[in-house]
Amino acid sequence: MFPHSSRAPSLSVQEAHTRTGSDRPATVLLDVREAVEWAAGHAPGAVHAPLSGLAAGGVLPASVRGRSLAVICRSGHRSQQAATLLAQRGEDTVNVEGGMNAWAAAGYPVVDEHGNHGSIA
Repeated sequence: MFPHSSRAPSLSVQEAHTRTGSDRPATVLLDVREAVEWAAGHAPGAVHAPLSGLAAGGVLPASVRGRSLAVICRSGHRSQQAATLLAQRGEDTVNVEGGMNAWAAAGYPVVDEHGNHGSIA
């Protein structure tokens, strides 16, 4: 989808957790998976903006515009595309390596749309 040479930089889930884990984080965790995936399980405090909408020209939620973004998906592929796309639009973005699969494997919390224990879909 995007040239390899213009890929957004990446960081580990551990770095993403550190950067996004406080009450008022400097970096926002932006989940770009589709609605059904988000509903099944996402990181607490993450903001949802599906790649499909962003790629179609959609805008970021107002609450995250102009903020540093750590972009995450299930495995890291779609988030790399989204981070690159958003960087090309002037946003400060990094891709979270390994995505939500790596997040959950590292033991970080995953919640469903009701705030209960979630799963990675």
